[in-house]
This record gives sequence, C-alpha cells and structure tokens, in this order.
Amino acid sequence: MKKTGAELVRYALEQIGVTHTFGIPGVHNTEIYDQLNMSDQITPIMVTHEGGAAFMADAVSRVGDGIGTLVVVPAAGLTHASSGIGEAYLDGIPMLVLCGGVRNDLEFEYQLHQMDQHKFMGGLTKATFLPQSHEEIIPALYEAYTIATTGEPGPVFVEIPVNLQLMKGDVSAMPAYERKMAPTMEGLEEEIAKAAALLKTAKKPAIFAGWGSRSAREALIDLAEKLEAPVATTLQGISVFPENHPLHTGMGFGPSAVPAAQAAFEDCDVLIAIGTRFSEIPTGSFGVTVPDNLIHIDINPDVIGANYPAKVGVVSDAKAALSALNAALGNDTGRDDRASNDVRSVIASKKQEYREEWKAHDSKDRVNPVSYFNGLREQLPEDGIVVVDDGNHTFLAAELMPIWNEKGFICPSDFNCMGYAVPASIGAKLANPDKDVVAIVGDGAFTMTCMELLTATRNDIGVVVCVFNDGELSQIAQAQELPYNRKSCTVLGGLNVEGVALATGAEYISLNSNDNSSEAMKSALEIARTGKSVIVDVFVDYSKKTAFTKGTVQTNFKRFPVGTKVRFLGRALARKVTG
Repeated sequence: MKKTGAELVRYALEQIGVTHTFGIPGVHNTEIYDQLNMSDQITPIMVTHEGGAAFMADAVSRVGDGIGTLVVVPAAGLTHASSGIGEAYLDGIPMLVLCGGVRNDLEFEYQLHQMDQHKFMGGLTKATFLPQSHEEIIPALYEAYTIATTGEPGPVFVEIPVNLQLMKGDVSAMPAYERKMAPTMEGLEEEIAKAAALLKTAKKPAIFAGWGSRSAREALIDLAEKLEAPVATTLQGISVFPENHPLHTGMGFGPSAVPAAQAAFEDCDVLIAIGTRFSEIPTGSFGVTVPDNLIHIDINPDVIGANYPAKVGVVSDAKAALSALNAALGNDTGRDDRASNDVRSVIASKKQEYREEWKAHDSKDRVNPVSYFNGLREQLPEDGIVVVDDGNHTFLAAELMPIWNEKGFICPSDFNCMGYAVPASIGAKLANPDKDVVAIVGDGAFTMTCMELLTATRNDIGVVVCVFNDGELSQIAQAQELPYNRKSCTVLGGLNVEGVALATGAEYISLNSNDNSSEAMKSALEIARTGKSVIVDVFVDYSKKTAFTKGTVQTNFKRFPVGTKVRFLGRALARKVTG
C-alpha cells in the first residue's frame, strides 16, 4: 500500500495513545499538522514558544496517562524546545520529540533549517531516530516510544524528512503497537532477601522515596507501616507518599530538611532509598549522612552506589521491588519493638512547631507564605494538582504546602529550568480536565513564559497561576546579601502583573493581605472552573528563609577552604561597614 509519511506518523501516534501534541507548524511539518487536525484522538496545541511546548509535554507525561509529544520545526523550533527536553531528560520524564527534517532526496546542501539535529539532541535524549524511507517511520516511532517509557524514562527524538511527509511511498503493513510486558523480580530474589534481613534487624529504619516510586504508592505505604519507619521524599518525589500520613516527614532528611525530618531520621541505622539518585537538591548539596546499611532500589543500575555506597542494591521497577520486599518481610518486622520510638508523635509535634514558627513571623505589610499556603490547602480539592517553578517559592511550597494525592505536585528538578510552571500547568490541565490545577511561580520565572496564558485562553483552559511577586530573583538575591552586600542583576523592574492578565485574556486577583488568602483562592478556582485562566498576584514576604535554604548555605560554606571562608567573611564585613 502507499501512504504519505504524515499519514504514517498520525497512525503511529494514535496507536501509542497520544492525545495532544505541542508545537508550532512550519514548512517542514505542515503535512503532519494537517493529518493531526483530522484525528479524532489527537488535538494539536499551538503554543507561543516551543520552550513552552516542551514544558507542556513534560507535564502531560508526569500527571497524565499518555506520553507528552512535541511536533516542532527543525533547527530553531528544536533549539527553543531544548530546555524543556533537557528538563525531561535529567528528571526521567518520557517524551516524544517529533521534528520535521530537511529533504533527503536532494543533492543540495545548506537547505533551510539544515543542521545536525542528532548531534544536538544526543546529550538531551535517550536515543534519536532518522527514518530514511516510509517503511521505517512506524517502526521508528514505536521503538522511540518503547525506549522513552521503559527503563529509566526520558525523551526520544525522531526526525521525519519533509519529503517523506509530503510524498507517498510503499509500506508493507500498518502494524498495531505491542506493549512491553510488566517488569518482574526474576533473578533478584537474593537481593530482596538481603534487604528484608537488614530491615528485620533494624532499630531505626527510615525510607527516602523519589519520583521513581510514584507508581508504588500503596506498596510504599505498606512498607512504611510494616516498619513503623519515617518517610522523607525528594523534591520531585513530593506526592509519592501522602503528606497527611503520620509517618511522612517532609523533603529530604539532612541539615537542609525541616525539623520533623531531622528528628525522625536521627540515628537511622538502615535507610531504604527507592527511585532516587541522591542528587544535589534532595540531599541539600550532598549534606546528608547516609548509614552504612543502605538499601538502594532504582531502575537505573548506574544510579545505585553513585553517590553513597549501597549495602544492598536492587535494580528494579519500584512497584515490583516493594511488592516483593513486603512479601519477604511478611509480618515479622519488629514493629512492636519500634513502637516505643514514638516516631509518629515526634513528627506531628515538630511539624506543628514549624508551622507555628512561620505563623509567628512578622511579614509586615506583605503576605506570610504560610498564610497563602493555608488558604490554598483549604480551597484546593484533595485531587488538585500543584505545579511549581524554580526559585525561592519552590522550597516554600515543599515545606509549607501539604500534598495528599498521587501525582499532585510537579516541578523542575535536576535540570532546574525557570519558566516551567505556567506552560506545565496548561499541560497538566489538558491531561486532567476534571481536576483543579494551580501554578506557583516567582515573578522572574513568570516573565519567561507568561505569554503561554494565550495558549490557555485560545483553548479555554482554566488554570490558576499564583505569581509570588517581590520584585527580585529572590533566591539568588538572598544568596548575594551576605557575601556581596549587593544585588547584581537580580532586581526586577516594573512588572505589571495585571497588565499581563489583560494582554493574555486572564482574570486578575490581587492578594496583598494575610486575611484573604482563602477567599482569593476560592474565587480564583471558581473562575478557572469556567474555562478561564486566573492570575493571582501574591505580594509575598520572602524575608524568612526556608529550612532548605539555611541548611544548604551552611553545608556549602563548611566545604570552603579556610582561606576562602576568611575572604568571603572579610569582604562581607567590609562592604557592610562601607555600604
């Protein structure tokens, strides 16, 4: 049979369950867009910038049932999208990056948009594909999808030359996609037995859970309750364990963690880490103390033992591993002996003390962060989704916004892109049209991608975007205060958030008082449920630092050589005196 390459692309995307694509049409992909426009399953979404498209696709993969998919033009469109692709790559998020390509049937060089896209994508994706014939298109897309969604997930790049899209060619068949079998624990029985033996003899076991354990929520809860073990999560892993569970402690467990986590993890003698790479943010710049008895479960073998040596390493999908571990433990876990540790009451009291400490902080004429988050938690339904950007507000949200539901919190992590939250909230809403989606973004990050609210308006997508407005790139500005006594390139000028709302067709709500946080969030959510996006302008107080910020600064400062410490302190003192 004869088919155009664009027809084959549409068929393959429908077979693997794609529901939305994100990008901007151009001369090298208009045939694909025309085919997508005819699909009853796939809705192509035009964005204002391909960087926003990649963040939307990322969010679809994080909180949806399908895979986030880009359809972009080559060269400029791909390079614009690369930040979001890189975020997905380092965070372990599956993504299909589908791009047009220059003609491969001409003898001419220097075609429009001609560049080596595969060399460019090589460091940002798990694999790249360049079909040379119509027959290769469907198999390439199926293989790309399989690679993106198995093992440690990540983005995969496929370039379709424009001549293949435009012209008909012979294909022998239109095969259906065959899904891969679920992972098993075959061959890992010995490691599971070793892990169970360690845990049975532990006096103070604890659990550190990352994004990789997101599909193992029930097994994770079962394990924590069997062991009566406190559970901390990574930043990206927030929502893998319910924060209203009495064994939940917070993000991280070292000097950069909240007091509940520090207290609960004190004297931990066996740590089980699941789906985490012990990367810089969740470890507070590698400031954590990991016990010799570390059980490390991860689907990526390169992760195990990379930063902290593991006594037992289990290379496995988290759900399969935890199910096997729970079975191996049975009911013989020593839980009765551990009950005397009273870890639940320690966690509860420390959490309460920390919130009271925040409530007592004088924010003067600005909004106390704990007041804002109390209002948001009061009004957001349990299944709501919170999308956070990169900045000071990230760690405020991690410490002060309890997330109860699975996949209820997403944010940029290891790649750490600013500008993530606005477009990602749109992707999250498209993947979950019946759920409330709230983005939290600093004013600096907001300026990067705020115009994607036009995409929301064009498509009647109602999201709430809360802009933490303080006029600075506050996370860096605060870090500049002590060593430099000045703020270099971190003071923002003249952002009119209400003007952005007017320009993008969003509603505007001003939140400048601790007294009306709940009322403001209630109004914003009610408007968003009508299909209209809302910007909430939060005049936030950033003067009180998070536990993460204080702990991480101290950890890094301790690592400096003595001479560097003296130089930093001397310079800070001199500038303080001289102004």
